[in-house]
Amino acid sequence: MSLQVSVMTPASWRDYWELTKPRVVMLMLLTSVIGMLLAVPGMVPVDILLFGNLGIALCAGSAATVNHLVDRHIDLKMARTSNRPIARGRVEPRKALLFALLQGSTGMVILLVLVNTLTAWLTLFSLLGYAVVYTMFLKRATPQNIVIGGLAGAAPPLLGWVAVRGQIDGHALLLVLIIFAWTPPHFWALAVHRCNDYARAGIPMLPVTHGVAYTKLHILLYTLIMIAVSLLPFATGMFGWLYLLGAIVLGLGFLYWAIAMLRNKNPNAGMDTFKYSIIYLMALFGSMLFDHYLISA
Repeated sequence: MSLQVSVMTPASWRDYWELTKPRVVMLMLLTSVIGMLLAVPGMVPVDILLFGNLGIALCAGSAATVNHLVDRHIDLKMARTSNRPIARGRVEPRKALLFALLQGSTGMVILLVLVNTLTAWLTLFSLLGYAVVYTMFLKRATPQNIVIGGLAGAAPPLLGWVAVRGQIDGHALLLVLIIFAWTPPHFWALAVHRCNDYARAGIPMLPVTHGVAYTKLHILLYTLIMIAVSLLPFATGMFGWLYLLGAIVLGLGFLYWAIAMLRNKNPNAGMDTFKYSIIYLMALFGSMLFDHYLISA
């Protein structure tokens, strides 16, 4: 009988890269960059574009690393997260904490010194909102965790806007409101698909505490709210007809998938809705950019 010996794989740069949740951060940076571009009629100063997004990215990566660190025990219970670097022991918790502190402090210094103070403080509040309020408390406390905690993830376009203008504007808050309304149907679609994982990990996501059918109904209701909110930038004169057309078409696409989930005929509708929600957000913000430079300017 052969004896198998488990050898721990040493951490690589890819493990530290994974700790930053790069795909999530890239989506955040897309909305941050567009927030910057929408804040001015012309081009954003190159130094603000570069250092502003670098500082925001580092702080977002820091918050993501803290999320890995805090959730390392429940990550092992979920198929989607079971191979994460800290959960599998490839990165020691102490080193992960130092990595998070290095990212966060570097990002804050960049924003304070090379951008502006208001952007730095808003970014810090966003970091703490995700890493502390959501990850450490809300995620385990209430099935409304993603609704309340979604505000932290909705901040990037505001951060980009403030990095350029140095002040909070009502139009920038509309961009935050769109992402805030988008977050529940986006994340609950994934939660429905991974319901058994969350139940096994003891996380009170909505489909675990209230059932899948209840969650699907609320995905539909929040999708309708999101579509209504997405029309506000047109109603306030922030954008013109090109954005309106994009918002309606993309919103109807989201509504199609929300109804497909509710009808329960497609077993993969949850994951399909989740994937579409990412395309929706990218395309919606892209339509803002096209309208800003081609129509509204």
